[in-house]
Amino acid sequence: MSSIKHTIQNLPDTPGVYQYFNAQNKLLYVGKAKSLKKRVKSYWRFTPELQPNPTQSRRITMMLQETIKLEYIVVDSEEDALILENSLIKQLKPKFNILLRDDKTYPYIYIDETSPFPRFEITRRAFKNRLVSYFGPFPNGGRELLNALYEIFPLVQKSSCLKGGKACLFYQIKKCLAPCEKKVSPQEYAMIITRVKEAIFKRHILTQELENRMVRLATQERFEEAARIRDMISAIASLSPVSTIDLANELNTDLFAIRNGIERGVVMRLFMRDGKIISSSYSYFRHTHNFDENEAYKQALLEFYTVDAPHITRQIITAHVFEDSIQIAKILSDRFGQKIEISTPQKGSKHKLVTLALQNCDELLRIQPENDSTEQQIAHLLKLELFPYRIETFDNSHMMGTATVGGMVVQESGKWEKSSYRRYQLEAKDEYGQMKEMLKRRIASFEEEPAPDLWILDGGQANLNLALELLQTAKVNLSVVAIAKEKLDAKAHRAKGAAKDLLYTSKGVLELKPTDKRLQWFQRQRDEAHRYAITYHQNKKRQADTQISLLSQKGIGPATVKKLLNYFGTFDTIRNASIEDLEKVVGNAMAKRLKTFE
Repeated sequence: MSSIKHTIQNLPDTPGVYQYFNAQNKLLYVGKAKSLKKRVKSYWRFTPELQPNPTQSRRITMMLQETIKLEYIVVDSEEDALILENSLIKQLKPKFNILLRDDKTYPYIYIDETSPFPRFEITRRAFKNRLVSYFGPFPNGGRELLNALYEIFPLVQKSSCLKGGKACLFYQIKKCLAPCEKKVSPQEYAMIITRVKEAIFKRHILTQELENRMVRLATQERFEEAARIRDMISAIASLSPVSTIDLANELNTDLFAIRNGIERGVVMRLFMRDGKIISSSYSYFRHTHNFDENEAYKQALLEFYTVDAPHITRQIITAHVFEDSIQIAKILSDRFGQKIEISTPQKGSKHKLVTLALQNCDELLRIQPENDSTEQQIAHLLKLELFPYRIETFDNSHMMGTATVGGMVVQESGKWEKSSYRRYQLEAKDEYGQMKEMLKRRIASFEEEPAPDLWILDGGQANLNLALELLQTAKVNLSVVAIAKEKLDAKAHRAKGAAKDLLYTSKGVLELKPTDKRLQWFQRQRDEAHRYAITYHQNKKRQADTQISLLSQKGIGPATVKKLLNYFGTFDTIRNASIEDLEKVVGNAMAKRLKTFE
């Protein structure tokens, strides 16, 4: 402990971020400080020897007992330290930090009224230097709400409509007033826009008209259309299911409430505009034994209000007072160029709103998600430090070294998160090298797309060791499992009815019965990754076959194609190569022929 004591005693009296490591160089904890010297010293007692300060929480005491190394990064301000701390927690997943997961950017409905006949659209990003009004956010049902607006009001239905200059079918079915033929003035259209804006907040205007329309369609036995309207009504109703509370003071605020439970915690968000709750969302988090209220609110706010968020209210309410609220408010004020306040009301209508949010947190914690039992069993089986809330599974595919690709599939809360799937074009010729290339690229992207709770790899002990080594080098805490067929006489035993999958973990090899639900869970992850990778491979192979066919039509044989691919790597590189570079590989005459390659 002498080295860590020396580091602590020589810390600068400046803002920064500190990191604690254990004997295996595993990152235990990331924290921020206004003064590194004062903050880190507060963790310890120096006499008669260095030991944890007994006034610390049990969680911090356990962490300090494992600590043998301290590293730190100096920054310019406490706000910079807070931002860096949040970024490092997301990237590196320290063992004793809590990690909230809600990396989604929520959609907003927006309108650009610089046009004489503007349209309502969906966006997840802010528009710079444009006079745009935003409505939302809408975590769920935003698209259905937008569709309902176009169903009920005679708006310009498509962006291409005005360019045509002639009334179309939408005018004939009375869904548009044909501004393209000047059948409605900009002033009259502006009055419709005002009514639409009102309907976004007073959604009973929409649902009542939709219900009338649904009944008429059903009466006419147009059941498919009636079902579509029914689903639209249901989606709109789900936007703010928590309450119909209406505050007369036209309050505009976002409210965050966080509750920690035994197995999991929950973050509840309510979005209030003009005194009405227009939408809500929630997300669960795990690792509850490391719960820290201040850390939780910091992460929840910094993750939600990203730099390119379309809109932010000037007032944010939190259900609990937390230590760094002033710094968070300053960061958000600087980020969005307006004064933003964070408060925790103790009485009045705002306090009633807080009580409502906490009641919903309690109800969400009471409900047991269907997928919890399986994931809980996986966590116990592998003795995981983190509940496997988000899982990434990797596989690669090739045919004799051609069209070499990799795929990563993602499951979150028991559902395939297909928007997070990733495809990789790979250069390595052997499967070990391909897996290494894929994992290194994924680790490099942790800053933009944070690490999951669990990696599953198609392969055995070698791939497991590879992943653990790469993660240790990157100082990322992440559990890894490799799944592979049992090998007999150095060959995978794949006979039908006798195939046996083994699970390779850092704690040893697990052999489960084929009927074991936990093994089947891993197999489903592996099979989805294999399906995704092989589909990508087949597409790339077809493209390659087409390219080879075109080359063969120009009298270029397979041996020359192979020589070119070995040198340039891809057909696109061959196509874009200069004639001088081509001459180095195939000579002048063939290079000239290749330059006509289409």
